[in-house]
Amino acid sequence: MKRLVMAAMVTAIWAGSAVADPAEGMWKTEVDDGAYAHVAMQPCGENICGIIARTFNSDGEYNSPNKGKLLVRDMQANGDGSYAGRVWRPSNDKVYTGKMQVNGDSLTLKGCVAGGLICSSQEWTRIE
Repeated sequence: MKRLVMAAMVTAIWAGSAVADPAEGMWKTEVDDGAYAHVAMQPCGENICGIIARTFNSDGEYNSPNKGKLLVRDMQANGDGSYAGRVWRPSNDKVYTGKMQVNGDSLTLKGCVAGGLICSSQEWTRIE
């Protein structure tokens, strides 16, 4: 009986550590320069990264050269739904200091300059 209880405890602890990060999943971006994307947010080492999975414009889905590229880079969780890392903006091919906040099925992504004093943001929606 002790072994059964111990096995159950170990399994519960192991399962608890396998809980997905709240940022993981597929997210729809806002329209930027006439297009938007579906971004697959997934672990990259101990952090979270986002890869462009699908791209859309006013005509529907299209085969953008940005598909498969890393948009959200090395976002480190702060433990309160906020993250810090880097973000790439395809329209100008620049990488910015990134901040991210996840609240349920909503994600705010910010790209910042000047040490985080000036930021531009987007609201993303979870689709998976």
